[in-house]
Amino acid sequence: MNTPEENLMLRIYVSSTDAVRHVPVHEAVAYATRRYGMAGCTVYKGLMGAGRHTRLMSPTFWEIVEKVPVIIEIVDTSERIEMFLDKISCWLDRLPHGCLVCTQPVRVYPVGGTRS
Repeated sequence: MNTPEENLMLRIYVSSTDAVRHVPVHEAVAYATRRYGMAGCTVYKGLMGAGRHTRLMSPTFWEIVEKVPVIIEIVDTSERIEMFLDKISCWLDRLPHGCLVCTQPVRVYPVGGTRS
């Protein structure tokens, strides 16, 4: 196993109905990670969740639009995470119900392949 690298994980908690310029915010952020050359991004769709300013969200049979929590997770160096967060903060600031942004240090063990 390779030597671990100290990195930073960025997690952004949003709703599946949040949008930036008519594009779901999780898609806009995921495409922005590619544009800015971030190491990687994963988007998770939640089953149920509640926030400080929202009621409990879970899919129901009668809803036309599914409103569930979405977690966007990005891991890269702390400098690149801070740069990326500065680039997308204007999008996050405009979300009508806000969002939750968390960072935490992570130890990454590169296994196989190469980072381009």
